[in-house]
Amino acid sequence: MIYIVGMDDHTDQIRKPRADAVRNRERVLEAAKVVFNAGGPEASLEAVAKRAGVGIGTLYRHFPTREDLFEAVYRREVEQLSELAEQLKNAKDPVDALRRWLRSNVEFVATKKGMSAALALTFQSSSELAAFSMDRLTKAIGSLLDRAVAAGEMRGDVSPHDLLRALVGMCYMHDQPGWQSSVLRMLDVFVDGLRVQPGAKAKSRTAKRAKPVVKPKR
Repeated sequence: MIYIVGMDDHTDQIRKPRADAVRNRERVLEAAKVVFNAGGPEASLEAVAKRAGVGIGTLYRHFPTREDLFEAVYRREVEQLSELAEQLKNAKDPVDALRRWLRSNVEFVATKKGMSAALALTFQSSSELAAFSMDRLTKAIGSLLDRAVAAGEMRGDVSPHDLLRALVGMCYMHDQPGWQSSVLRMLDVFVDGLRVQPGAKAKSRTAKRAKPVVKPKR
């Protein structure tokens, strides 16, 4: 009988990506985010590889097609926004946490705008990608919104979908240079407008305590 020693360990080594391969992939994704944001979907993949400090062959090993790279960048951004929401859930000021998350989305939308044409085709062929992004982003913003509402700092008649639609609307209405600064200012105005003002909270508490005055019958 012949015994094969260490087969499982060898298999794990084959299946588990090497640390340098993981680092190269992350460097490519980070470089692609910057390059596509600046140059749009037609930006050179060679420029991505150069910025990442890898050869073009390394890029293609990780992402065989341009569409594969677009989708990977997009998914990575969604995951990072989801992770950011988890971190902000412990912030002292729930409204500031929500504001910070929304502001972080402006950079995400900038990257998405740079890949909009290619992503449109990807979304058409992959309903799973659309469902993935909507589910993650809705849960992320919903957790922060619920916390702000529970603290009595934010209106309760606004849904996570309302906030996402408003954010996307503000971002896509602006295409001129410097649009991000304009959107960030608008976001501050928007969030402040949704806050429950101290005077309104005091008035609401007074109204709850007030009792109707019953006049004596004559």
